[in-house]
Amino acid sequence: MMIRKMWVHISLILALILCTGIVCPVWNAVAEESHQSLKNDNSAENNETQDADSSANFDVDIKSPSAILMEAESGQVIYEKNCDTAMAPASVTKVMTLLLTFEAIDDGKFSLDDTVVVSDHAASMGGSQCFFESGEEQTVQDMIKCIIIASGNDAAVAMAEKIAGSEPAFVNMMNERAKELGMENASFKNACGLDTSGHEMSARDIALMSRELITKHSEIFDYSGIWMDHITHKTARGDSRFDLVNTNKFLNMYTGATGLKTGYTSTAKYCMSATAERDGIDLIAVIMGGETKEMRNNDACHLLDYGYSKCHKYTDKEIIKEKKLSVDKGTSDYVTIKTIPQFEAILLGSENADSVSKKIDIPEKITAPVKKGDELGEVSYYAGKRFIGKVMIYADDSVDEINISYAVRKVFRRLVL
Repeated sequence: MMIRKMWVHISLILALILCTGIVCPVWNAVAEESHQSLKNDNSAENNETQDADSSANFDVDIKSPSAILMEAESGQVIYEKNCDTAMAPASVTKVMTLLLTFEAIDDGKFSLDDTVVVSDHAASMGGSQCFFESGEEQTVQDMIKCIIIASGNDAAVAMAEKIAGSEPAFVNMMNERAKELGMENASFKNACGLDTSGHEMSARDIALMSRELITKHSEIFDYSGIWMDHITHKTARGDSRFDLVNTNKFLNMYTGATGLKTGYTSTAKYCMSATAERDGIDLIAVIMGGETKEMRNNDACHLLDYGYSKCHKYTDKEIIKEKKLSVDKGTSDYVTIKTIPQFEAILLGSENADSVSKKIDIPEKITAPVKKGDELGEVSYYAGKRFIGKVMIYADDSVDEINISYAVRKVFRRLVL
């Protein structure tokens, strides 16, 4: 008798659902509990602190005609001097050659162990070189060493031909990549940096391509910090050792120096993209047009010292407090949410942890279905009014959409229990 009454109830419920064609009334009876939404207790609007110090600083004396200092992680410019003036870059050009080399490796075009054959054209390069002979073969890895350590023009051109088939085709790739990186004053004419009419770029351009290289391909530091190494020339006359000595003497001048590339021609004068790391902070100092090597190196040291006096790291180990988000019309009342373990950013000048605020942007409730890994919101960070980064909020599990079958089973279990 009892079972008959239950089936009568179930039949009535099914009839009601089929007639109305909606599930919401059933869902409302099933899911009554709501969860408090995430709130932002530290909004940027309620914490107006002083912005980072202006880059137009006068407490650092840079002698070279053009310079820029950039924090690598954020791309924030800390100091600038005539940094948008296009000038001859000399061998600092090779930063782009190396960037395109590592990108080609990532794209699977070749590996570090693959062979590069030196052409007549590559072997004919003057200036700084590794004295390759036409037809000589070297590995990609050894060519990278020759480019970054010894600044070999012949190695740079041989690598360009390996990637694009010819140096002119590679130059087209360089200019296209420059546009993508926002290098507004860059005009590449060759792959190595020899003086050529129209081959020029600004200090800001160099900082942008240097940042792309060191942040996306940090393995460059495995090469740029090498002081001495060697390769083996393999020619028809036999094998011979060729020593590589780093042209970047700055490596032994500055604590924390990691690279990156020096350059000199009679037109460009002394140039450099200098990189350093201290306490997890990577800085890029670009110097262009120095009258002497000492001026260039001293300017780089002063600029980096200035930067490290202005930069310090901020870490947030509790990005969000609430770990659940309410779900409407789902087989669960909530979904578990997560972020990366911690957020890190670089603070500048007078900025400090107390000046940092975060804005949590996430809905009070979402509608099923939800899949694990779905982006549900974000947390934006500000130092005063300066945006310093954001973290995405993801679903840590899945919640299916409620349907008639689920609703009936839910009601049936309630009636039985």
